[in-house]
Amino acid sequence: MSEDGIVFDRALGRLRLARALAAGYPDFLLVRATEDLDERLGAVLRQFGAAADLGTPLPLAGPVLRAKADTLLRMAEVEGGPADLVGDLERLPLAPNSLDLAVSLLALHGVNDVPGALIQIRRALRPDGLFIGCLLGGRSLQELRQALLEAEAETAGGVSPRVAPFVDLRDLGSLLQRAGFALPVVDSEVVTVRYRDMFGLLRDLRAMGWGNALAARRKTGLRRDTLLRAAAIYAERFADADGRLRATFEIVWLSGWVPHESQQKPLRPGSAKARLADALGVPEIKTGEKAGDA
Repeated sequence: MSEDGIVFDRALGRLRLARALAAGYPDFLLVRATEDLDERLGAVLRQFGAAADLGTPLPLAGPVLRAKADTLLRMAEVEGGPADLVGDLERLPLAPNSLDLAVSLLALHGVNDVPGALIQIRRALRPDGLFIGCLLGGRSLQELRQALLEAEAETAGGVSPRVAPFVDLRDLGSLLQRAGFALPVVDSEVVTVRYRDMFGLLRDLRAMGWGNALAARRKTGLRRDTLLRAAAIYAERFADADGRLRATFEIVWLSGWVPHESQQKPLRPGSAKARLADALGVPEIKTGEKAGDA
């Protein structure tokens, strides 16, 4: 992390995303995320008014959201694609209480202030509005991270950050609550993509605009001997029986509702009208007693 607490060079990240979209963005992870979004929203038995797609790199979520909402706004983070407006996930150009549904797919892991972004999304939603999104989690690209760190330590006598420090699954539930969301839900899915070699993975990452945009990165590129050593370590440790190499992408899903009086709330302690022991058909054991006591 840089001295001012900035993790990502956001200007560089947006430049690389714009180039990736112009050159043909690989959509395999976004297609999977969109299918999961369709399934998750299908379990929500209501129709929404105004929905927004916030920062998703490709407009793949549009058909899913139009089936669940009366109107749809798409905010892109860079020029060059179909969008209603271009904005920044760190400074959302949305009025308070203007949305009923907000969605963001595979974009929030690139912001410097995830809690701040969640607070802004929360403010843009009306009471009983829903946020649902996904981002890369902490286990993503763990094989590449290990190979690059070991190779650079061996060949250059030191290391530079090369793979982003993705948000840990355990932190996101509390972040949703801090942002003011009720009924927070967080879960993750590990997607394994296989490649012929490490260079195929690097090509896909560049094609998605996911090159190294860390603020604390070393400004010089990887040395050739470091890159070749990393490829060898990757092949030695992360190959399947057929020789193809595994790459892990952890997709973390998070959702939360803006509080509303209609939402279910936990009962106050001591307000139950029936005993749990009666419901289970077992004798009640009072405090201080042990099972089997006379």
